[in-house]
Amino acid sequence: MSYHVDRFYAAVSVLAGHGHIKQRLINAYEDNLGEISEDELPISVKQPFSDLRHQMHRVTPLNGEGPICASVRKMSVQEAADCAVSVVSLYGELLKLSDGDQSLPALDGQEAEVVPPFLVKSN
Repeated sequence: MSYHVDRFYAAVSVLAGHGHIKQRLINAYEDNLGEISEDELPISVKQPFSDLRHQMHRVTPLNGEGPICASVRKMSVQEAADCAVSVVSLYGELLKLSDGDQSLPALDGQEAEVVPPFLVKSN
């Protein structure tokens, strides 16, 4: 399951980046989640992931455009944001289910960065 946690973490990282929500959603899904099969996931996340996959493949593509781009293009900004929230929720659920390992994949084997004192807000 570590692989899936890592894939969802990567997708969440893309969603938290810069740019328009629709483009971030396309990149997050295509680059990290598109190859995951519902059958590989724990029971509690199969249906929500299947629902997300359906949302991301609901529109028939035109002129060489992929199904994900076509589907997201037709979404409202709110629908795209809702899909992004689904990705974050699925990541959280997978993290809870992962063999008690609650560390974030990006910090495995690495030291957390120390925040410089001038960036710490004091009361």
